[in-house]
Amino acid sequence: MFHDVIDVKIFADGAELPGMLAMREKKYIKGFTTNPTLMRKAGIANYEEFARSVLAAIPDLPISFEVFADDLESMAGQAHRIAAWGENVYVKIPVTTTGGISAAPLIRRLAAEGIKQNVTALMTLDQVQEVTEALRGGPSSYISVFAGRIADSGRDPLRIMTASLEIMRDQPQLELIWASPREILNVVQANEIGCHIITVTNDLLAKLPLIGKDLTEFSRETVQMFHNDAMSAGFTLDL
Repeated sequence: MFHDVIDVKIFADGAELPGMLAMREKKYIKGFTTNPTLMRKAGIANYEEFARSVLAAIPDLPISFEVFADDLESMAGQAHRIAAWGENVYVKIPVTTTGGISAAPLIRRLAAEGIKQNVTALMTLDQVQEVTEALRGGPSSYISVFAGRIADSGRDPLRIMTASLEIMRDQPQLELIWASPREILNVVQANEIGCHIITVTNDLLAKLPLIGKDLTEFSRETVQMFHNDAMSAGFTLDL
């Protein structure tokens, strides 16, 4: 099975409780992440009510919930409130405000107060360096680099992810998250460079068993799919 050869921890990324509970039953799922965008798409109306229902059902795996205020003081207040919901909660703090103001002072303050964080939406090595320093000496926390979005810009994220691990190396309480993967290859890449965690959405989770699949057999199955679909559609050609 793929989880016998994959060491990177897989966190399920989503905001629908039934789907999260289904993922909870899979031994290879080691944690969960959410964000306001996923919650909005899932039709969540009450943020705290949803979060508490998730934590009641999943009390023993790390779960990240994000602040949504846009100034550092309000973010601090939300962070304390979210952190109080459970011991397995990691508070997601965006690396900047919407205006581009660095959240590093807040991250440093929360780390000093013992709040576990998932600093999110990083895309540059300068950001990784700044956040690593802000989290220095604090509790267990995650640094979430959006490798998929880096790739969307036409850049290879592997260099940035590998360099991020090196920057973080002397802070063993910090773990690097490969965020926003676009394909199953990213799971293999994250595993090969020693990335700690990768967040995977449900559509990609369904493809995990394909890791290591025999390509000759995969080719035959693809031909079979095309043939079956043509027959099901009733396609004909006069000869």
